[in-house]
Amino acid sequence: MATFDEEKQNKQLDEIRKQEEEELVAVLAESKYKLPYINLAQIGVDNEALRAISEKEARDLKVAPFKLFGKNIFIGLRSPSDELISKLKDQIEREGLVPTFYMVSLASLEKVWARYVELSQAESSKIGGLDISIEVLKEIGKDIKTIKDIEKLVEETKEINPIHKISRMFEIILAGAIAIKASDIHIEPEKEQARLRFRLDGVLYDVMFFENNIYHLLNSRIKLLSGMKLTSKTAQDGRFSIMEENEELSIRTSLIPGAYGEAIVMRILDPKSIRVKLEDIGIEPYLFSVIAEEIKKPNGLILVTGPTGSGKTTTLYAFLRKIYTPEINIITIEDPIEYHLEGITQTQTNDEKGYTFLEGLRSALRQDPDVIMVGEIRDSETAKTAIESALTGHMVFSTLHTNNAAGVIPRLIDLDANPKIMVSALSLSIAQRLVRKLCPFCKKEKAGEEKEMATMKLVMDSIKEEGKNLANYNINPDAAIKLFAPVGCDKCNMTGYSGRIGIFEAIKTDEAIEKIMPQNPSEREIKKVARAQGILSMRQDGIVKILNGITSFEEVQSVVDLNEE
Repeated sequence: MATFDEEKQNKQLDEIRKQEEEELVAVLAESKYKLPYINLAQIGVDNEALRAISEKEARDLKVAPFKLFGKNIFIGLRSPSDELISKLKDQIEREGLVPTFYMVSLASLEKVWARYVELSQAESSKIGGLDISIEVLKEIGKDIKTIKDIEKLVEETKEINPIHKISRMFEIILAGAIAIKASDIHIEPEKEQARLRFRLDGVLYDVMFFENNIYHLLNSRIKLLSGMKLTSKTAQDGRFSIMEENEELSIRTSLIPGAYGEAIVMRILDPKSIRVKLEDIGIEPYLFSVIAEEIKKPNGLILVTGPTGSGKTTTLYAFLRKIYTPEINIITIEDPIEYHLEGITQTQTNDEKGYTFLEGLRSALRQDPDVIMVGEIRDSETAKTAIESALTGHMVFSTLHTNNAAGVIPRLIDLDANPKIMVSALSLSIAQRLVRKLCPFCKKEKAGEEKEMATMKLVMDSIKEEGKNLANYNINPDAAIKLFAPVGCDKCNMTGYSGRIGIFEAIKTDEAIEKIMPQNPSEREIKKVARAQGILSMRQDGIVKILNGITSFEEVQSVVDLNEE
């Protein structure tokens, strides 16, 4: 016999009422007040925006300032009247800001009002100022050339009074990460102390250690900036932004509880780092010409594969930037939107609300797109819909988790895609990895070990056997093999490496591949047939980059099996 759960039913009724209120506000906003509607439940609140209107005034007027972007401030209103809008407009403009008004529900207002309480609690605990100024960060950054400089500057904060010490320390950490182009900041509490690490070119490096009492104050400051609950000890995600001229530098924060406190990871999303041209990501000339031709076609399916962190998103964004013109409609479905692309409609998945990659793709198809980018194909329905979209006049870009380009066809068949239909839809399968580039200032030539030289010769012979000319890749086949090794200097933070580059392979769906596709071929069979296409395999591309002194043997070996046929 089923038991009646009153608490569960009340919760469900409460959710329905909230949803009904949101729907009503959305209708009123459009039909009566001619204002845009927004639901603040899923949106982070900027602490800087809260400073423009006091808590008392916000509650009295039933308004909620929720975002500050440069000089633009975004304000939610519960009951928008001409008188209220005029009053707020005058007040905000006197402070040198430009207001944009939205209509919101009571639930949205209460979410923002609750942040005022946390803000005052944090300020009373003497955490220090809350604003992150890009000017201050740039000024600090001038003195930072290496990781050691960060430690030195942090040491100097010991002389500062305790109220401002944490603010200054946090600014140095952030400015240091930006100055040396770190992608992530890790703050990890241990038994006796806390460790600070930066991720540079995909590898974590220790920066320094500091006392646990400093860690706790930094933790509170980061939570506050990122819009997290100060008292919660559960896993939390948040974000904050720093404005730089017309660009927004976003910091994504993740906290997870551990044995000695919460481990903090801050990912720095710098729009400049993803703004890489297709020409600059490391694609060899012949494959570049193949990709450039395929992405300009009016329809087809192009899949990029590789493990997490192999640069797939950067490659897809480079495709979109290469083909973008105002004449075509490009829509993306991402999880999450990490970088904003001008002139392109970007949407973000929300599994809780049922907006999955599949639903996003279906919705996008109703928007008359020319090009669709789907963040990832994870299930059979998304795979089938992507293939159907490619057959009905759309160009579809997406990613798939396989080890190499040959694995794409078997993976799609595993996802119940019909091989006979796939033949007409799939244009190109690309696989990639990222390797660190040797620092051009300190790399040195080294004598190769016997095993390394044997591997190099084996792969070079395979390039020749497949009829590819080594001279096309700036390699003299008759010259002695040269290998280079990392050394380390001030220019590369003593790592020996500076920046990263892609190693690629691709398989076109040509006549020979079309013939074997309906037979559910193995990866080995696909590779064998694809050799005639004249495109380098990942191991061959890796060896070419070693011979050209771009990277080291160790780097390529860490991401590609150089002995695999």
